[in-house]
Amino acid sequence: EEAQQRVIRRVFQQVGKRPDSFCNYLEGNLVPEWGDHIKLIYRHYATLYFVFAVDAQESDLGILDLIQVFVEALDKCFENVCELDLIFHSDRVHYILDEIVMGGMVLETNIHAILQSIQDQDKRHKDSMRTAGDPHATDSIHAVRERLGGGDADVGGNSMVNNWSYNF
Repeated sequence: EEAQQRVIRRVFQQVGKRPDSFCNYLEGNLVPEWGDHIKLIYRHYATLYFVFAVDAQESDLGILDLIQVFVEALDKCFENVCELDLIFHSDRVHYILDEIVMGGMVLETNIHAILQSIQDQDKRHKDSMRTAGDPHATDSIHAVRERLGGGDADVGGNSMVNNWSYNF
């Protein structure tokens, strides 16, 4: 954790002190932990900095376009994205980024396809929340707990199902 915070501080010191009129690329041994073949490509929007650390062989303009698509998707989903959206909805931010990039590979850059996928996910989430309180729905939380052997007695309690967490 301390090493990660040190890297974040070092990156921000490098990027934050540059005027907006400078180019959005930094190369060299900026972060010794990452080696010599990493470059930082960033965009500054109002109070937000979006920084991608990429291999030296990546296209600078391609990554800038990728950042632009990511920010547009965030802006559409959060209606004028700000720091608080990124902090309090980090799971959603990760989901949006996963629609664009996964495992280091760019999956999608068409903003309409990305937004449609996010809308579909939101619809599925709302549908699942609507059936969560209906004990007769086959995909409700009550039905899932019953199939897992927890029964309805665990609803709202400290069952194993309530303690599951997901790390991103």
